[in-house]
Amino acid sequence: MSNKLNDEGLDLLFRAARTHNAWLDKPVSDNLLRQLYDVMKWGPTSVNCSPARILFLRTPEAKQRLLPALAPGNVSKAMAAPVTAIIGYDGKFYEQLPKLFPHADARSWFVDTPELAEVTARRNSSLQGAYFMIAARALGLDCGSMSGFDQAKVDHEFFPAEQRTNFEYENFPDSHIKTNFLCNLGYGDPAQLFPRGPRLDFDEACKLL
Repeated sequence: MSNKLNDEGLDLLFRAARTHNAWLDKPVSDNLLRQLYDVMKWGPTSVNCSPARILFLRTPEAKQRLLPALAPGNVSKAMAAPVTAIIGYDGKFYEQLPKLFPHADARSWFVDTPELAEVTARRNSSLQGAYFMIAARALGLDCGSMSGFDQAKVDHEFFPAEQRTNFEYENFPDSHIKTNFLCNLGYGDPAQLFPRGPRLDFDEACKLL
């Protein structure tokens, strides 16, 4: 793959992309959310473990369930966004490894090592969360990622410990999912952006050995 993005593409994904806190009154379709996942899922993870599990909160009722877990400064951001995604991770991701990594018994590497499973799930779901935001931008959406929330409250409300059997959670059949971070999605209002913060220069953040 010798092609590379032009400046317009690099601006869309990185250089001109902003974290949005205010949103235009423009809906995000379920079909676009499906497209978003179908793009981000191809980003690499260790042993193809793909631990990220995503809940898209699209209705006022779903948002109200999230409300008690939000830090005060994040309430208006999430309530106004067309969609708030809960980026979670499955602590028992390794049960999918016979499908995802069939050429080795990768499940055995994690099933009896809970600390390794936890750090692998958390690290790789964070990677997938970054892919998620890049894919969203590539599809014309704006993002507003958030870490100001009570993880225990989100997990209790959306990934409860008891066995889940109702239709709402049919895609998440067990109780081993934890929240990593939240990401608002929609079409941001550029008129309400703050001035862009600086970034570290190469020599401040990198070293060539």
